[in-house]
This record gives sequence, structure tokens and C-alpha cells, in this order.
Amino acid sequence: MKRNLIAEGLPVHIMRRGARGIPFNKNNSDRWRNLQGLYFLNDVSCKNNWMRDVEEKRLVDLRGQQRKRGEFFGWPKHWPERKPLISLWAFTFSGNHDHLIASVKEEKGISKFMQKWNISTTKHFNEKYKEKGTVFQGPYALRVIDSEEYLHWVVPYVMVKNTFEMHEKGYSWAVNNFETAWEWAARYPFSSLGDYSGARNSPIIDSHHIKEMVGEPKEFKNLCKEMILNRKGMEEDKIEAINYFSYEN
Repeated sequence: MKRNLIAEGLPVHIMRRGARGIPFNKNNSDRWRNLQGLYFLNDVSCKNNWMRDVEEKRLVDLRGQQRKRGEFFGWPKHWPERKPLISLWAFTFSGNHDHLIASVKEEKGISKFMQKWNISTTKHFNEKYKEKGTVFQGPYALRVIDSEEYLHWVVPYVMVKNTFEMHEKGYSWAVNNFETAWEWAARYPFSSLGDYSGARNSPIIDSHHIKEMVGEPKEFKNLCKEMILNRKGMEEDKIEAINYFSYEN
């Protein structure tokens, strides 16, 4: 099923999944590149060869000893001023699927951004690993977050449950050792959890949306803890049963 319009400012939950279980994020190098893609491709003007310009800027900065930690997302000076297609609220990367929470900023912003991001990821994956064809199970899946109840469920689902599942001791251990797992998950660089736990402040996301609805780090953590501990049976059939669409917004 397809829809043609998502109202500006209305949040959506987006998933993209590797075809046939393909782990399109095979290692941290892949994840870092996709993380940069979240920022640089989220722009009206940015083209699919964006990485060339970004890498050239990085090398210039290194030669001039101007490279700072925060300049991982340094905008090339010759590019037009950044004009995001979407407002990115939250994200988490795993091996074979990504989750985003976002809202539209430009007309058809989600479909335009996801097309560029998917093309970029596929091209990089195929060139790096000598593969062919698409790496995704369809373009993406999407559901509008149309209630406060769903927002309070999906925010911990995207940023906490999916991150906990990547802990080397497993999801059950993370749930039963919530405080320790929380500290670990907040440092995981490929999720926006750190931006809401107070561990960092990334230029990738617009955190004010969720903070206004959920609260600052203490309130946010309490929401996540209550959801994870009191709803341990977050079986995948619940998320699969939710009505997701292939979207063109």
C-alpha cells in the first residue's frame, strides 16, 4: 500500500532491512559511512557522489591540522547551505536493519532522502564487497506515529531495545542488568540514544522534538526503563503486526 502525503511535522517510524537477511552494515566502517550519509544526504542539493567531497575536505583539514572531533560532519564550503529534506528525531543501526524516527521538512522529503541513502549504501556495499544488485528488502517500510501512546512505545523500541539486542551478552542479560546495559548503550555511536541520555550532542538529529514530548535525560530514561522492564515480552510479532507501508510521501 502507498500513500502520497505525510503532513509536515508528523513523526514517522521508518525501517529498512537487508534482503535475504544480508548484513549491509558488516562492520563499524560501514556504519560510520551510513552515519555520515544520514547527515550529508539529508539535503535538498546533495548528490550521490557526496563522499568524494567530504573526503577531500577531511584531507584538507588534516593537512592544515584543523581536524576536530566534531568536524566528522563538517560541511564542504563550496556546497550550498544545508537544507534538510527531513527532520531526523532518532535512529539506530544494526547489522541488517536500520530504524529511524523522522518528520518531513520538504515536499516528498522522506522518499527523496531514502532513495539517496539507499542508492549510496547499495553502491558502497556492492563496490566494497564485490556484490551485485539491491541489498534491501524493498525501499523501506514506514508507519505514521499517530498517537502519544505509540510514540512512548516506539522511542524506546528504536533506541533501547534495538541497541540492547546488540550487546555481546544478549538482550535478556541487558534487560536484567538494565543500568549497566544502559551505560553501554548510551556510548554506542550508531544510535541516537546518547543524545537523549546526555552522553553527547550530535548534529545529525533534531532532539528537541522528543525532549519536548518525553522530557530531559532523567524522564527519558525512566520512560525507557519502564517500557523495557515492564514489557519484556516485546515479541517481534507485535512490531510485525503493526501496519507498515511502502511509502512515497
